[in-house]
Amino acid sequence: MMKGQVLEPATGGVLAEVPWATAADVDDAVRRAALAQREWSRADPAHRAEVMIAIAEAVRAEAEELARLEARNVGMPIADARGAMAGVASTFRYYSATPERLLGSTIPVSGGLDMTFHEPFGVVGLITPWNYPLSIATWKVAPALAAGNGVVLKPSELTPLTALELQRIVVEAGLPEGLFNVVVGPGDPVGQMLVDHPDIRKVGFTGSTAVGRTIARQAGDRLKRVTLELGGKSAALVFADADLQAAAAGLAGGVFGNSGQDCCARSRVFVERPAMEEFLAYVKETTAAMRVGDPLDENTQMGPLISQRQRERVASYVSQAPVLFEGSAPDGPGFWYPPTVLHPVDDDHPAARDEIFGPVVCVLPFDSEDEAVRRANDTSYGLAGSIWSHDGARALRIARAMEAGALAVNSYSSVRVNTPFGGFKDSGLGRELGPDAPLAYTELKNVFVKT
Repeated sequence: MMKGQVLEPATGGVLAEVPWATAADVDDAVRRAALAQREWSRADPAHRAEVMIAIAEAVRAEAEELARLEARNVGMPIADARGAMAGVASTFRYYSATPERLLGSTIPVSGGLDMTFHEPFGVVGLITPWNYPLSIATWKVAPALAAGNGVVLKPSELTPLTALELQRIVVEAGLPEGLFNVVVGPGDPVGQMLVDHPDIRKVGFTGSTAVGRTIARQAGDRLKRVTLELGGKSAALVFADADLQAAAAGLAGGVFGNSGQDCCARSRVFVERPAMEEFLAYVKETTAAMRVGDPLDENTQMGPLISQRQRERVASYVSQAPVLFEGSAPDGPGFWYPPTVLHPVDDDHPAARDEIFGPVVCVLPFDSEDEAVRRANDTSYGLAGSIWSHDGARALRIARAMEAGALAVNSYSSVRVNTPFGGFKDSGLGRELGPDAPLAYTELKNVFVKT
């Protein structure tokens, strides 16, 4: 059996070795999920709700251990990892309401009674990334289970450790054995096995747009349903009347959070020209103050990048761009990179167009509202965005005009369990989170009864 090494980004050393799944392992996981799903989908809705609540409580009970494991495996600061684990528990708790509230409709028709039902697919395959491993996995796993499905999850082979712990936790909390299975290995071949498997009815994927396109093509050939949450090159529009200090200070999380390895990162910041000098001064303060270091240190605000490959990718973009200011990063082992501000930079520069996925922000001037919106929308992506202004009418006008799925006014916050999340254009298909997320894991059935 082949094993993959799981590295610790802060040291570059081996954190664990995990067996990689074979085709037989994937087949077995799907078979086990299908068998358990028959029992699960027919169970009393109140019982399924109670199990979801029990999972939430079990995650909360082990939150500190899970947070430390996530921090070491991802390089995420421990404070952020604790917040992520609280979010995991909240997600299971939120979707515990689904089994008793997955409502159909009655439709007035002639000659009888017509009604609709939301039926689970059966077994769904979920493929998740390395940047927020357990959080993003749970955004898919919780609504899929709540809707009555069996689940086979393939986490990133770089960060599988908390997903494997979740597999244990859910069974101990009362989920039927085999209903939720984790298979580990590279996207090629393990992810492809899930997409191609004839008994996987739906695929949920979070990752790069390039891989998302491949999955969409493969799933389309088999008429499998898909939900795709893909890349982003999100913009923030900062007007001269905004709280410039708050807009700049927020970049600590809005761009440099998780070392910039966030598809919602506001990596393009458009600033109204009269405010540019003052805003840049505040940005320099924010960047210089970032505490980059050991993820397990309580004072750390930013950890390392996930891998040497990712560090080289980020450095290749920065080497071609005008650097206004760099913060600090540790020397020595580990995949460290300093928070970096690029200015001035043209809109068509690769650093301003491509998703770098690192702690790098491009600051660009604009002169009018229409120009700002046009340039913000001039991208193949459309995931998130921010508008900073004290003019409420303008903020709402711009929010309607921006081509992005998750927008915030005077904030960089994009994700909440009880609100829908997803993107326009090349940023994906469908939506996750929010009250309707379980519907994406069901087929709508219509039944007519002649009376």
